[in-house]
Amino acid sequence: MENIGKYEIVKELGSGATSTVYLATDPFGEKQVALKLFKEEVMRDVSTGAAFRKLLRNEASLAGKLVHPHIVHVKDAVMEGDRNYMVMEYVEGETLEKYAEVDHLLPINTVAEIAYKCCKALEYAQSQGVIHRDIKPANILFTGGSDIKISDFGAAMIENHEGTQISGVGSPAYMSPEQIKEQQLTHQTDIYSLGVTMYKLLTGKLPFDATNNFSMIYQIMNLEPQPPSAWRPEIPSDLDAIVLHAMQKEPNGRYRTWQDFADELVHFFSSEAPASKQIFDTEKFSVLRELQFFKRFSDVELWEVLHFSEWRKVPKEEVIIKEGDDGNAFFIIASGTVKVLKGGRLLNLLHKGDCFGEMMVLEESEAKRTTDITAKTDVTLIEVKPEVLEKASNGCRFKFSDTFLRILVKRLAVANTRISHLLAADDIVQQ
Repeated sequence: MENIGKYEIVKELGSGATSTVYLATDPFGEKQVALKLFKEEVMRDVSTGAAFRKLLRNEASLAGKLVHPHIVHVKDAVMEGDRNYMVMEYVEGETLEKYAEVDHLLPINTVAEIAYKCCKALEYAQSQGVIHRDIKPANILFTGGSDIKISDFGAAMIENHEGTQISGVGSPAYMSPEQIKEQQLTHQTDIYSLGVTMYKLLTGKLPFDATNNFSMIYQIMNLEPQPPSAWRPEIPSDLDAIVLHAMQKEPNGRYRTWQDFADELVHFFSSEAPASKQIFDTEKFSVLRELQFFKRFSDVELWEVLHFSEWRKVPKEEVIIKEGDDGNAFFIIASGTVKVLKGGRLLNLLHKGDCFGEMMVLEESEAKRTTDITAKTDVTLIEVKPEVLEKASNGCRFKFSDTFLRILVKRLAVANTRISHLLAADDIVQQ
């Protein structure tokens, strides 16, 4: 079986005009990777070779820098004469191109979730000094459900990057007006492109219909698009407004930050599907970010928690845990209030952001549950099983341990205060 550098080729995944992508094995990490081998004739070409080498160097500079669950991780890049290739994490799935066609459109809520995850990923990239500059369905890998990974940062603008800035890159249909005019770009050019991407995923049509690039550029610069619902009437007006806000021609007319964009998508979910039994990832991440329990977690760690936790809605008065039950999972309250009872006697009330069952994890025991836990109101619970938490990243596990210890210290302080009050009251009685 052929090797490219240290990587053992398993099979070809696909081939295009400029490169061939292989499934390969990294013998050191013993993990599968995707290896993109650029074609020799492209690299040797007088007119295109220099540009492609620059794009490769640009993306290679990001190797190991962008570590986020919704960004394809670049692991390695090699430039050796005519053999030039890039190594990335292997992602099972396909791009969103297929789902941007009229006969393969995704559900409206799924498109909104995808957009939310793109917002958070591109916000992270911006925090690392990176603007993508080529957001479009073909550069977003779809792995099922609403999970995505943004790829192809070759055209990215990188803060403090040595070398000439690459210009004239991007796909005209998705370019912002300022990108077309080759003006100074900020993250708001990606906000515009994500707005166009949402439009295409929602409708199967581009906001501007043109037969050539010149006509496309004219329309982007001068015309206003119809709302997406003109092509797909079931699209809610709130989502129309979000897409058109992102696509404003002037940067200062668009969302100011990625968080503003993301907040509007969260509001869309909360207003459009309040009675749904399904809890969308958009809602989950927003809840995690605002809970006191997760205050010290990074966004990347929160996405990790979201993926390994189980969420469920519990109606009022339903028993969640019974005294004497087996089980070692712990719970964090995402919304509502629960009652803690012992022998039918109320011991405590726990509210949004509180946790219960964590002592099983701290003690590493398989003891029986010692109290009843009942929903006082309708409750949304986040359940985490210790065996799943053990497989989490070191950073994520540390944050849980740190939070548990802080909670324990706080509870001991409260208990000490209560004991002091009881002793003081007893002294008064004895006097």
